[in-house]
Amino acid sequence: MQQLEISPLEGGIGAEVRGLDLNREISDSMREAMVEAWLDKGILLFRGIGDSPEKQLALSRAFGELEVHPIENIRVEGYPELIWLSNRKSDETAPVYHYDGVATVGRIPWHSDLVYTTTPNRGALLRMLEMPYSGGETGWIDTAAAYDALPDATKERIEHLEALFRFIADPREMRFGRPNVERHDETNLEREKAFYPHFPDTVHPLVWRHPVSGRKALCVSPLHLREVLGLPAEEGDALLHELVAHATDSRFSYVHHWQPNDMVLWDNLRSMHRAFGNPPDASRLVHRTTLKSTVAMGRLMHAASA
Repeated sequence: MQQLEISPLEGGIGAEVRGLDLNREISDSMREAMVEAWLDKGILLFRGIGDSPEKQLALSRAFGELEVHPIENIRVEGYPELIWLSNRKSDETAPVYHYDGVATVGRIPWHSDLVYTTTPNRGALLRMLEMPYSGGETGWIDTAAAYDALPDATKERIEHLEALFRFIADPREMRFGRPNVERHDETNLEREKAFYPHFPDTVHPLVWRHPVSGRKALCVSPLHLREVLGLPAEEGDALLHELVAHATDSRFSYVHHWQPNDMVLWDNLRSMHRAFGNPPDASRLVHRTTLKSTVAMGRLMHAASA
């Protein structure tokens, strides 16, 4: 009989699940224990057990219904519920940026998935397939813990405020939490932009209430964050700079140093994540599933202003 061991990750953000054998069927009691831990901790690590797409899909389905990702070009052939994310320089979606002068591919700043839509996914499960010789880490932030740590006055101030979010692929277009980033070669820029579909601007509350647990979490996704609605621009921008700096503090984060076949699951409605990237001559490949949500957390901008 399988015996699960669930223990906090270093630093207290997230938890590691040990004792799960994906060669065997996941029992109802094990599924319930893992779902409870996911709801409590937000981020779960499964070390070294993801050696096939079938196992990744089986584990993902233990946490809920999967959905097909809206960006069709990154779906895995033969597995419509899987997407590939690659840091290979040869891939048209992996342009070279210079962060603090260092050439890097595949770095994606802090963000919550699909926050540029009205109904962001409930969660996702990432599986490591090909590791780079250097770099390639992934970080997560517990945005519920970040909210809890806010001063009461700030919580009261932002309780009913909303912000505008926009799909952004180029980190140079970020307005908040923008890294020191440059790009020297823009040869393929227009082709890269055409790779992604159009997403209309979306409005979300700065404070999300989790649809299952009821727990509050910050919704600030720096990659996509544009402005606060209903405040003067200077005041709103100052507030967002403050919230982003607070939320991205290292005390709320877990950084995962990947090993082969690792899998990490996160609750997208109470977390953000980022890819650290790797050198341009290194390759990194991961597969990801997306857990469906049917709860609208925001609304389209044109609906908000109608």
